Amino acid sequence: MFCYIAGNEQEGHFSLINEACSMFAHTNPLHLDVFQSVVRFEAEVVAMTAALLGSKEISSGGQVCGNMTSGGTESILLAMKTSRDYMKVKKGITKPEMIMPVSAHSAYDKAAQYFNIKLLRVPVGKDFRADVKAIKRRINRNTILIVGSAPGFPHGIIDPIEELGELASSFGICLHVDLCLGGFVLPFARKIGYPIPPFDFSVQGVTSISVDVHKYGLAPKGTSVILYRNHDIRKHQFVAVTEWTGGLYVSPTIAGSRPGGLIAGAWAAMMSLGLEGYLENTRKIMETSKKIERGIHEIHGLFVVGKPDMTIVAFGSDILDIFEVNDIMSSKGWHLNALQRPNSIHICVTLQHVHVVEELLKDLRDSVQTVKAKPGPLDGGLAPIYGAAGKMPDRAMVKDLLVDFMDTTC
Repeated sequence: MFCYIAGNEQEGHFSLINEACSMFAHTNPLHLDVFQSVVRFEAEVVAMTAALLGSKEISSGGQVCGNMTSGGTESILLAMKTSRDYMKVKKGITKPEMIMPVSAHSAYDKAAQYFNIKLLRVPVGKDFRADVKAIKRRINRNTILIVGSAPGFPHGIIDPIEELGELASSFGICLHVDLCLGGFVLPFARKIGYPIPPFDFSVQGVTSISVDVHKYGLAPKGTSVILYRNHDIRKHQFVAVTEWTGGLYVSPTIAGSRPGGLIAGAWAAMMSLGLEGYLENTRKIMETSKKIERGIHEIHGLFVVGKPDMTIVAFGSDILDIFEVNDIMSSKGWHLNALQRPNSIHICVTLQHVHVVEELLKDLRDSVQTVKAKPGPLDGGLAPIYGAAGKMPDRAMVKDLLVDFMDTTC
């Protein structure tokens, strides 16, 4: 699940990005004057990504800009910090709050803790998309930002970004769109002919976008991009220290020193694949996703959660414990994500799955039959952790489990 590159077919791609990373392994874009080539690579990765996500459709309000980061979480953290500081200057908000659907990524919880922002989560609608009316009811004078996902990590469903954009514009607040998963799929899926709703800077009201190059962009792990609608917003991302005895210190991202090799690797990946490469990859994984979705619909006892827009297919069951099914699938070598509300599991379709669809569906059918014939959690599986009723463990329990696991592996 976590490798977006199909090994045998793309060994040349692996070799290319590894060579690029190696060539620039010693570089650090913190030092702009020394490592000018890496600085240019970053600028071009940002520009190419922005071009995919509606930058050319903006008629006014400045130029889309941004930076590369270490991953989606850092991109989201920066967007939240930047929105907080921007809204403090713009509207004088000193007790910031942000509102988002329960399907939004957990990185926002981290941002809320790090940057002292009150986080309000609202339920999604019956279609598992952000409930715009519910979000509107929670907006107050301290609201700095609302969030939409394209798609959301749990179910692969795109939130109503246009409606959220209208809402943000009407209240004069920020709208961040999480495109970490969809940024290198949705623009190409639309070109192929899939009915993709508006999701990027072409939507009035979108102020920032996070998109991971190390997912479907097929760049080396540790590469993401955070984009802003204009420089006036982005300048609040930077930290500048002028009083330090060590001289002037200016840093655009959370990290000070950054690995220039990863930036070079991302640039090489994008230049190598090009628009045609991404189009072909998107065609393969979208077709594979639809095959899997149809196959799950045909398995008695399972249901697909909502109507997936992209390459994530979530499914659950009303007649058996889906986490037991997941345990059996894990024993067969498939690694699927466990979800809650509703209890379900999902597969994130990548190039790895293109040639194993029938094997996956056969193993899933067999796993369902096994649970039907002999229900009960496997020893060492995930089902016991979720409890007999399929209830997710509380926060303290999760922390204890993680600490115990790390202690046993150190």
